[in-house]
Amino acid sequence: MKKELYDFLIEAKKQTYANANVEKVNSSRKGSHDYHYENNGMIYHDTYFGGTKFMGEEVVYLSEETPIWGMNYYGVTIDETLSEEAMDKALRPALMMVGEDVHVLPVRGPRNYQNGEYEYNFSVTGDLDNFEGCETIHKGKTKVYELKCHGGIIKR
Repeated sequence: MKKELYDFLIEAKKQTYANANVEKVNSSRKGSHDYHYENNGMIYHDTYFGGTKFMGEEVVYLSEETPIWGMNYYGVTIDETLSEEAMDKALRPALMMVGEDVHVLPVRGPRNYQNGEYEYNFSVTGDLDNFEGCETIHKGKTKVYELKCHGGIIKR
C-alpha cells in the first residue's frame, strides 16, 4: 500500500493546488478553499483557510469511507508587501516538482528550487507514516515565507 500511496500523493498534488490551471471545488466548510482528486479507488481532499496566512489539511481516503493518510500545515507570508498571488507564483512551480527529488517525501516540493529571484527550500524528517517538515522561500537573502507541516498514516 505504501508504494500506491506514494504514487497517488504525487499524482493528486499535481492535479490540485500546485497546478495553477486546476479549479477549486465547492467549499467543504465556511470560508475554506478546497481541492479534490480521485483515481483508482483513492480520494485526495485538500482544504485550507486564509491566504497570506493560512492553515489547512490534506486527507487521503481509501474508497469513500476510510481516511488512511493526512497532513496538517500552517504557512505565513512574512513579507507583508507580497500578495497571495505573488507567493503562489513563487510556490506553485516548486510544488509541481513533488516526487522529482527522490530524497524527499512527496508531501511538498523538492529540497531546493530556484525560481527567478525566489529560492524555495523544503526539509522533512520521518516517513509517510509519521513526518514533519518546514518549507521556506527566500527573496535574495531575506526569508519571505515559511510553512510548517506534519502528518502520517491514519488508523482506528
